[in-house]
Amino acid sequence: MGIRTGAEFVESLRDGRTVYAGGERIRDVTAYTPFRGAVETLASLYDLQHERRDELSFSSPSSGAPVAASFLMADSVEQVRWRIAAEQIRADYTYGLMGRMPDFCNALVTDVATGLADLGRREPRFADNMKAYYLECRERDWCLTHTLVDPQVDRSRGPSEQPDPFLVLRTVRETDRGVIVRGAKMLATLAPLSNELWVGPFLPRRPGEEDYTLCFVIPCDTAGLTFICREPYSSGRGDFDRPLSSHYDEQDSLAVFDDVLVPWERMFIYRDIEIFNRILINRPGYTQLQAVIRGLAKLKLLTGLALHIAETIGRADALHVQAQIGELVANVELVAGLVRAGADEVVAARLGRVAHRSISAALWVLVPQCQLRAVQVIRELSGSGLIMTPTQKDFENPEIAGYLQKYLRGKGVSAVDRVQLFKLAWDLIGEQFGARQLQYEWFYAGDPYYTRQRFFQSPAAAEYKEIVTRLLHGRKE
Repeated sequence: MGIRTGAEFVESLRDGRTVYAGGERIRDVTAYTPFRGAVETLASLYDLQHERRDELSFSSPSSGAPVAASFLMADSVEQVRWRIAAEQIRADYTYGLMGRMPDFCNALVTDVATGLADLGRREPRFADNMKAYYLECRERDWCLTHTLVDPQVDRSRGPSEQPDPFLVLRTVRETDRGVIVRGAKMLATLAPLSNELWVGPFLPRRPGEEDYTLCFVIPCDTAGLTFICREPYSSGRGDFDRPLSSHYDEQDSLAVFDDVLVPWERMFIYRDIEIFNRILINRPGYTQLQAVIRGLAKLKLLTGLALHIAETIGRADALHVQAQIGELVANVELVAGLVRAGADEVVAARLGRVAHRSISAALWVLVPQCQLRAVQVIRELSGSGLIMTPTQKDFENPEIAGYLQKYLRGKGVSAVDRVQLFKLAWDLIGEQFGARQLQYEWFYAGDPYYTRQRFFQSPAAAEYKEIVTRLLHGRKE
C-alpha cells in the first residue's frame, strides 16, 4: 500500500470509535467542528508525502512501494541526515505546533523495532510481534499515537497501592486470544484522530507491579476503548481571530479501557519489569531526534514572531531589543547544531558505542528553556498589543472600522495586519491553545526535574567531577 493520501486518511477515521468531547458522543470525528482544522492539517501532511515524494518517502524493501521517511532504519550518517531533512520539512510545515504528528510515533516504532533481540530475550514471540507491527505501520502508513502516563490520583503511591486496583491500566485475565485489560491512561494526544494507539512504558515499574507492566497496540475503534477529550480549543472563529488553534489543536484525551481485549499478536511486553523499564534504552534515538527537530521548528516560529512584533511597533532599532532577539536567534542555532550532531549520535548508537547525550540534553533541557525564553521576550516586546486586539467583525463594521484603521496601525503596516500579527501572538502564547502549548512542552519528556536528574547520574557528571579532582591533587593532563 505505502504512503496514503489525505482523503484515505480522513476516511480511515470514520470507523465508529468511541469519542466524547464537550459532553457529547462524537459519532464522526472528521465532521466535528472543533476537530475539523486538525483533521485537515493531518490530511494535508499525508498529501505532502505525495507532492514531495522523493524527499519524504523511500522504497519499501519488502513491497517496493513508497513509504514514509520516518520509518527508515538508517545505517549511515548520510541516511540519518536524509531522515532529518524529511522530518524538518514536515515539522516546518506545521510550525512545530503538533507534538504528535505521525512522524513521532513512526520514529518510536522504528526505534523499538531495532532492538528486537532485547525485546524477545525471554519471549521470542513478542519480538516477532514488534517486527510484524513495524512492517504493518510502514506498509499501511498508519497514524499512530501513544498513551503512557498513569492517572494523577495519588502520586505518592504506586499503581497497586491506589484506592482502586483498576485505576491504573492493568491485566484482568488471560484468554486464548489475548489479554483483557482494564483501567485508564493519559495523556493520549491525537488519539481521537489516530488509527492506532500504542500503550507503552513511562514511569518504571517495581517488583509486585507485574499486572501493570504492559506494552501493546490496538486500533482506536477497539470495543471497550473510550476517549474522553479535554475541552477543545478550536471554536470555529476562523484564521483571523484564532490563526493557530483553528488548524493545530491536536486534542488530548483520557483513554479508558473497559475490559478491552488485547490480542497476543499485538502485545510487546507482558509482565516483564526488566524489559519494560529498559525498552527505550540503547536504541538509535530516532524518537528523540524527531522531537528535537519539531522543537527547532517551533523555536524558529517564535523567533520570527518576536522580530515581526519588534518591527511592527517600531522597536527593532533599540539595542536591548536587538540583543533579546539576537539571543533567540542564537538559541535556534544552538538547537540546529545539536540536530546536526544527532546524525552522528544515532549511527553510533546503532553500533552500540554511545548514548544520546546531546540529543537528550536538547530535548529534555535546552529546547524547553529556549521556548520559555522566547515566550518571555514576546510578552515583553508586545506589551498591551497582546490585549488590544479587536475581532474581524469589528473591522467589518463601518461605524468603527475607521477608528481602528487610524489608531491601531503599526509602523508601515495597516491596522488589520498589525492586529492579525498580535492575534497570532496571543493564540500562540496567551490563549487556551498557547497555554496548553507551554505546559505541554515543559512536560513533553516527563517531569523536568526527573529528566534533569538523569544527567546528574550520567557518566559525564563523574567525568567532570574528576577534572576538579585532578586539579586539587595537582595532576595535569
